[in-house]
Amino acid sequence: MILTVTLNAALDVTYHVPALVPGESHRVSEVAVRAGGKGVNVARVLRALGHNALVTGFAGGTEIQADLAAAGIPESLVALDAPVRRTVTVVADGDATVLNEPGPRVSISDWSRLVGDFHQLAERADVVVLSGSLPPGLPSDAYAQLIRTTTTPVILDTSGQALLDGVPAGPRLVKPNAEELAAVTGHDDPRAGAEWLRARGVGAVLASFGEDGLLAVTADGVWRARPEPMRGNPTGAGDACVAALAAGIAAGAGWPELLADAVALSAAAVACPLAGDVDLDIYRRLAPDIEVEELPC
Repeated sequence: MILTVTLNAALDVTYHVPALVPGESHRVSEVAVRAGGKGVNVARVLRALGHNALVTGFAGGTEIQADLAAAGIPESLVALDAPVRRTVTVVADGDATVLNEPGPRVSISDWSRLVGDFHQLAERADVVVLSGSLPPGLPSDAYAQLIRTTTTPVILDTSGQALLDGVPAGPRLVKPNAEELAAVTGHDDPRAGAEWLRARGVGAVLASFGEDGLLAVTADGVWRARPEPMRGNPTGAGDACVAALAAGIAAGAGWPELLADAVALSAAAVACPLAGDVDLDIYRRLAPDIEVEELPC
């Protein structure tokens, strides 16, 4: 089982418009509403791949739990006495504009309950995925606190101070994008930034570059993988990448196989209109042909 943790779960609202023009009114051609947040999206992708995934974290309202139940995704969310958080994505001509609400404030008692639940769930899991932003009320080392309660391998996918404070706790893998990596390390060179994080406690760093693919800096070597160009909605590509990494680590896959799967599944997510969905036909077509280059150490 793979446990995904979304401390700032949301109800994702996606609007499709022909073009996005600031300051103008727009007619929405298509709208979709579903449970979201990065860890929830990871769980959706894992389920599509046939893996068992369990969702935990915080959620206001009842809409997220209801949608997960309808989708057949098991959850053990801590309910907050607050309205549901919403995110709004506007997709126009292959580009996505995302508006993220901050989320409801988490109390000390709510956090204590989540930490206790997490420890028990993580001990039953093969891999733990910690994804997304922290809601108001939590300290910036919240992910570090969770990582230190378990010996299960952890993938950490967050940014800013939450990422920086999570590093000393020793996650197995972190997955920043190029901008997030530069922001927390101060290095414009991604490889130098990845080595900076590894020197501070991370097992491996996988940096994502959108259409330019992935760079993995690990104790076993350094690899680069590039995808086939794909137009569509890129908002779920990073979560699909994390799903592939979690499934691969659970299966004991090597780094070249992990990267090829992650790149192919990310591209398969871009081809879909909603974050959390993947086109499995595209994934199966691309995965065998992804070239993974080992770089000099």
